[in-house]
Amino acid sequence: MSARMLPVPDGLDGMRVDAGLAKLLGLSRTVVAELAETGEVLLNGKAVGKSERLAAGGLLEVTLPDPGRPVEIVAEPVPGLRVLHDDDDIVVVSKPVGVAVHPSPGWTGPTVVGGLAAAGLRISTSGAAERQGVVHRLDAGTTGVMVVAKSEHAYTVLKRAFKERTVEKGYHAVVQGHPDPTRGTIDAPIDRHPRHDYKFAVVAGGRPSITHYEVIEAFRAASLVDVKLETGRTHQIRVHFSALRHPCVGDLTYGADPVLARKLGLTRQWLHARTLGFAHPADGRWVQFESEYPEDLAHALDVLRTQT
Repeated sequence: MSARMLPVPDGLDGMRVDAGLAKLLGLSRTVVAELAETGEVLLNGKAVGKSERLAAGGLLEVTLPDPGRPVEIVAEPVPGLRVLHDDDDIVVVSKPVGVAVHPSPGWTGPTVVGGLAAAGLRISTSGAAERQGVVHRLDAGTTGVMVVAKSEHAYTVLKRAFKERTVEKGYHAVVQGHPDPTRGTIDAPIDRHPRHDYKFAVVAGGRPSITHYEVIEAFRAASLVDVKLETGRTHQIRVHFSALRHPCVGDLTYGADPVLARKLGLTRQWLHARTLGFAHPADGRWVQFESEYPEDLAHALDVLRTQT
């Protein structure tokens, strides 16, 4: 068992313990609820139940299970996981919200790898056992298009392509306010947050991180932005737009307005991996795939348009 100390950020003020802590740690609410029921979650030194409320500025202490246990791939169907393309070398999917890419300690929710296994799709055996075939990732709370390698050759070629930045990754995000200029580049290094290890931040001396953006549509309180990533750091888009004081709508971890999120019916950041283009590992021809907005993001856009 290991203990972690976590300050409660302003964005989680008033949220239930199970929901807020799940967001902070990237665990499922079920796992957090079990930890709370066994007295493993303390708020300001006092054990709290799963349905109690968090207070901004409070100090959480969570005792997590030992991550040393082997992580297994469980072949379980994943509702909403759509296969956009499938051949001998690759499978391209549209990932739904609340789904991790691969298993990890403490995560008991659905995974892309498990969903593909349940569908009878064989994937590459390269990589760590729980991450076989995985050449890039999306956060559990981010939806959209991603590719998984099915052959060993495809795994090697795609890993190199992502490392050498020859893959074109296009995202759509709805951010608060109106970025000025409406088209630009964010070039700011990213690393672990100096005080909160559950998130990332723009940090001097961090890893080089470059985001290109262009506003597609402006609303009264927000903007729909087309984003192209030159690098692929964890939480890169969320961190960069938060640093500009235009956080992704619904992204409470990075400073979004909870009132606006509630008005739009959002329980996660408005961020979607819209397009993915790369040279096909079999013959080098350029292929591109696109994922439509899921229902929650489309609804939020509709609400924004009616308010403009």
